Amino acid sequence: MNLMPQAASRPPIHMIDAEAETLTDLALSVERRMPAVSALLLREAERARLHSAARMPADVITMGSMVEFFDDSSGSTRTVTLVYPSEADIAKGQLSILTPVGAALIGLRAGQSILWPDRCLTVRTVQRPPA
Repeated sequence: MNLMPQAASRPPIHMIDAEAETLTDLALSVERRMPAVSALLLREAERARLHSAARMPADVITMGSMVEFFDDSSGSTRTVTLVYPSEADIAKGQLSILTPVGAALIGLRAGQSILWPDRCLTVRTVQRPPA
């Protein structure tokens, strides 16, 4: 019996409208230095369903969210806070949005899994920052 949620290569995602705009600008600014991550993040921002911050569902990963997820490539559960590059410090659990895992997590909901690009990530819990 398979206890893992079914992973979709690109499950439905949600973003705060202002964050989507900021993330698009960020992805474009690093397109030459980080083309793969830039392309992944741009694709996610383009396909996301947009909401105002006040109407964003509580279980969706936004910038500043603390996220517990399972990574099948390592077989481990990790807890990170999704942050902008200037705040990133993996030793403190602060994961940059400009990493493949960071770009994969944005917009997912608790319980969703995503195949990204060489692993399956399953979101277990989401704690959003205070408004």
